[in-house]
Amino acid sequence: MPDEMFDIRYRKGLPDELRRMQDHVEAIAKDAGLDFFPVVFEMVEPEEMSMLAAYGGFPTRYPHWRFGMEFEQLQKSYVYGLSKIYEMVINTDPCYAYLMNCNALVDQKLVMAHVYGHCDFFKNNMWFGHTNRKMLDAMANHATRIRRIIDRFGTERVEEFIDCCLSVENLIDVHGAAIRRQRDDEDPIRAAIRARHAEGGDPELPDANHFKADVDRSYLDEYVNPPDKVMARRERALQESLEPKKHPEHPERDVLGFILANAPLHGWEADILSIVREEALYFAPQGQTKIMNEGWATFWHTKLMTEKLASAEEIVDYADHHSGTVAQSPYRLNPYKLGVELFRDLEARWDTGRHGPEFEACDDMERKRNWFVDERGGLAKVFEVRRIYNDLQFVDAFLTEDFCREHGFFAYGYDKKAKQYVIESRQFAEVKAKLLDQLTNFGQPIIDVIDGNHDNRGELLLGHTHTGSDLQLDWAETTLQNLTRLWKRPVALETSIDGKRVRLRHDGAEFSQAPVAEA
Repeated sequence: MPDEMFDIRYRKGLPDELRRMQDHVEAIAKDAGLDFFPVVFEMVEPEEMSMLAAYGGFPTRYPHWRFGMEFEQLQKSYVYGLSKIYEMVINTDPCYAYLMNCNALVDQKLVMAHVYGHCDFFKNNMWFGHTNRKMLDAMANHATRIRRIIDRFGTERVEEFIDCCLSVENLIDVHGAAIRRQRDDEDPIRAAIRARHAEGGDPELPDANHFKADVDRSYLDEYVNPPDKVMARRERALQESLEPKKHPEHPERDVLGFILANAPLHGWEADILSIVREEALYFAPQGQTKIMNEGWATFWHTKLMTEKLASAEEIVDYADHHSGTVAQSPYRLNPYKLGVELFRDLEARWDTGRHGPEFEACDDMERKRNWFVDERGGLAKVFEVRRIYNDLQFVDAFLTEDFCREHGFFAYGYDKKAKQYVIESRQFAEVKAKLLDQLTNFGQPIIDVIDGNHDNRGELLLGHTHTGSDLQLDWAETTLQNLTRLWKRPVALETSIDGKRVRLRHDGAEFSQAPVAEA
């Protein structure tokens, strides 16, 4: 995809008719209570829309074959009539959104209402609070840095390294940017003991008062803190401070961050890995809130179009195109459909009082079906939920048995004998558990760094949190091989296969599997 085919800097903005439409839609959205960053709309050709989608919504990315592959897939899908991208919006301040120039006016109106829903979600949902709102500039900067690296070290060498980084870009801590975790080695007393010991001096014990348990009455002190026990605590603290500690002391979820901080990478390799990690952290909240984000935008474009925006002659076309957006496939979950229906159900329940202990405890089905308390708190509730939840929390808290029954939800799996997918269960608990499993960590394996110097050989030991599904060994082998390329030493992974603990290991040349001895 040559960059000169699309350059946002030379765009002139919207035609006058669409500019007036934007002003009207924006005013209606603000009156409805939506709060968003300024929105900049750009008109693009279908081919340009495919380019933007391949680039994750950004006009400039670093050069890599993956983007060209995704562009070819998207463009062919559009040309063959298999799919159509009506709009795209990115999480920046201001928000940039793209309209397809071949859309009908009613579609442009629908898309604008949808975009304002997204922009409200980006600005107000707490999971997006730590994201870089100037990512448009950051992406361009990343592209420039990697192009300079390519000019110096060559396309093939750099692209091969980017391939390794991208294959493990999901091994990040999606909560790491928003959480500051206190480590034991940050204890100032331990740090002082270690420093004095390292200098060759005798380590000094902290004052005994540091090791006393707190008591409410001074006369209890000699009973709660007998001198021999206090001295034992001091001695134990000294010994623990001098013992060699595993690095990291606790399992570390951010595998890429650990490698970046500890692997013997060349400067240009560390630069590329930091770029891949930064972009992965930026896009992570979108994966965490796909159902809510699309559901919220659909919820609001439906309200605005049916109540304020669509004229009588436009309503049928709107309904036709909207129905395609929320159509439910029997083979996969539609996040637009699930999200908007959950928000509607949430609004209706809090408007009519169909929530809380009294409602849940009611065992009279007829009374429960006709339950009505005029609370009118639905809109306030959906705004509250939009602010603090992600998909996992949203589904866990508000997916009810009545909702599943009404919408015909079921769990399915692959039958190896029949060689086809079959319905496994319609039981609410099983359906919800399977959906939550798909949403946990984006449905991907949960991997932690266990030891950065395993067996004192500089090897990296990872641990897999088994949640019921074994790893695919061919994928695990490739992932470990690429991690070995980054770590520069062998990498091992402890997991369970067929109920037995095993250690998968790659030394850069060979992949091996061995049982783990019981502790």
